[in-house]
Amino acid sequence: MIDKTKRPLILITNDDGADANGILVLTRLMCEIGDVVVVAPDGPRSAQSNALTVTHPIRFKEIEEKEGLKRYSCSGTPTDCVKLALNEILDRKPDLIVSGINHGSNAAINVIYSGTMGAVLEGCENGILSIGFSICNHSLSADFTDFEPFILQITKETLKNGLPHGTCLNVNAPVGEIAGVKVARQCDGRWTKEFARRADPQGRAYFWLTGYFENHEPDAQDTDEWALANGFISIVPTKIDLTAYNAIEIVRGWDI
Repeated sequence: MIDKTKRPLILITNDDGADANGILVLTRLMCEIGDVVVVAPDGPRSAQSNALTVTHPIRFKEIEEKEGLKRYSCSGTPTDCVKLALNEILDRKPDLIVSGINHGSNAAINVIYSGTMGAVLEGCENGILSIGFSICNHSLSADFTDFEPFILQITKETLKNGLPHGTCLNVNAPVGEIAGVKVARQCDGRWTKEFARRADPQGRAYFWLTGYFENHEPDAQDTDEWALANGFISIVPTKIDLTAYNAIEIVRGWDI
């Protein structure tokens, strides 16, 4: 239960780096709600999912301190940042973890690749209210103005109402004017044509990760992809338990 007599402690991270525009906006917004500690990668760590650094040491350094705010950069992944904050930096468990604002969508299957959401899932695993915020714009100068009031409202409602055990929120915003908010499910889809093949001066092949998202249910109106395509912010309650409960009895019936 959150102690409503004092300002909540909010931990912020991301996968775009400690100085990305998105995290600076998110930090400003969260300072309106509580005391803030930022522990974010010292550079871009996109598509890191829940990756951990295990082959070399992790380091962090303080980059800013003022009343109600401390900011640190970390040499590790977004998940490393959360683990380091919980174990070495914070003097108490945070009331909330927010990750983002990510420059690019984390809707649909992107949730499993996302470093932004990897950090959110790490917070959820530790029993902490956790939210990932993303916008469908990869530009480093993306404009978050229309998204900002919704970020504040979603955060306040989460702190007020809590979330079921093992559940976090994946929040994505469209670009431009926002029509409203839809609580949705994760769209069924996948990435196709994922690599661009090129040749170096010696004629040897190399590859750049690219690709196109293929929506397997374009007519379904209850998905995050539909919400975003129609100008709505999508909120997908996301679980860390990956068990396919509907398949347990099927597999039990196999001859094994």
